[in-house]
Amino acid sequence: MDTRFEWQDEFNIGVELIDQEHQRLFKIINKLLRFQEEEKDSQFVCQEGIKYFKGHALKHFADEEAYMESIGYEDLEQHERIHRGFQEYTLPALEEEMERTDYSVEAMEHFLGVCAGWLVGHTLTEDQAITGKRARRWAKLLPGEELAAIEKVVAQLVFDMFHLESQMVSNAYHGEKFGTGVYYRLVYGMPGEEKQQQIILAFEEKLLINTVGKVIGIQTNKLDTMLMHATRYTARQFAQRVTEQIPAMDGYDLKEENLLSYEQLQAIFQREPLQVSLLFSTGGAGYFAFSVIAPHLLEEHVDTTPIEADNAMAEVEQYLMKREEQNDAAPRSKILVVDDSMTIRQGMKQLLEPDYEVALAESGIAAIRTITLNRPDLVLLDYEMPVCDGRQTLEMLRSAPEFADVPVIFLTGRSDPDSVRKVMTLKPAGYLLKYLKPEEIKQKIDAFFAKQKG
Repeated sequence: MDTRFEWQDEFNIGVELIDQEHQRLFKIINKLLRFQEEEKDSQFVCQEGIKYFKGHALKHFADEEAYMESIGYEDLEQHERIHRGFQEYTLPALEEEMERTDYSVEAMEHFLGVCAGWLVGHTLTEDQAITGKRARRWAKLLPGEELAAIEKVVAQLVFDMFHLESQMVSNAYHGEKFGTGVYYRLVYGMPGEEKQQQIILAFEEKLLINTVGKVIGIQTNKLDTMLMHATRYTARQFAQRVTEQIPAMDGYDLKEENLLSYEQLQAIFQREPLQVSLLFSTGGAGYFAFSVIAPHLLEEHVDTTPIEADNAMAEVEQYLMKREEQNDAAPRSKILVVDDSMTIRQGMKQLLEPDYEVALAESGIAAIRTITLNRPDLVLLDYEMPVCDGRQTLEMLRSAPEFADVPVIFLTGRSDPDSVRKVMTLKPAGYLLKYLKPEEIKQKIDAFFAKQKG
């Protein structure tokens, strides 16, 4: 694997002492990577290299903190706490893992990915704030302005870290699928309390390759273990910065992290109360979403495995393996069910999911957003919905050239001739009645796809 971690001009904060130390840390990681690839006296070299890296990291922390103190930096205490977390928890866990696995290739890749991700995230957020290049904390905002502040922070961070312009395309993201995704959950808790807050980050795979992968110099067109480990730690830095804009999360510390499947993401979004849920587009680079939820309000729990120091390598490898298996499986036709009744949506999902990839939308507007992100092979559209009914939804679809040929079958309780006549001019692919038996509905949908393939 031809991998090296590249120092880039945007990492410089303008303080020579700090910038030089950052560059040294990157060079050490690159040396370790080369030694690991050459496999010459690998264990001894890695042991000595880790000691060298750790020594320089601790010296850098001390020098940086001394500089902040000399200029009266107001957030020195919090910055020191971030340094201590890396020094007292992250590095020892990585060292223990290396020793436990006898300096295996996997452990080495984990070490390099974590350190690179931490360095990239910390340098481009916390360290840039020292000289005022980035705002460390926004002024306290009124509740009505908090969402706009978070949106602005997220967009600014994406630009600061990856030089990408991002635009919010929805302030009510409900877990719609966009391309091949990676879903990452961070769980925060208050010391001595049971209450929790969650942050969920959803990334289009190509966005990670174009951002984190590009920054650390990984030449690949798909996710690998190194990129996943770097992504985890870059994402943690990103999430920590945004949480500063959420007053309700003051005093909360990170307690758990999970990698989620898309099915687990859907389960969470269907059940848990969303406090913030923003979807962003970065143009051709890809989509991503930032969501904050309060899981302690629910009794149900999504079964996930916390990523700990002793299972991080295995969890990431297993996650990538499952994704590979899903990608290699024969693609299933995609159906979007649009209905304002949760009972109908869930019933249709249960009926169709064994044979199809099923997405759900609770309104016409949500349907348009979902179709834009993940074009379905068939839309099952309710006729009677509030605000934007089925006929209006189909009119919007037919008015957009890129969606004019998306097949739509009405699934409705209305069978009167006038209702049927009104929508036939919009050329739906069919008209199914809800009072049909489930097996009859399934047969007709199967027949539609059989005819398409024939």
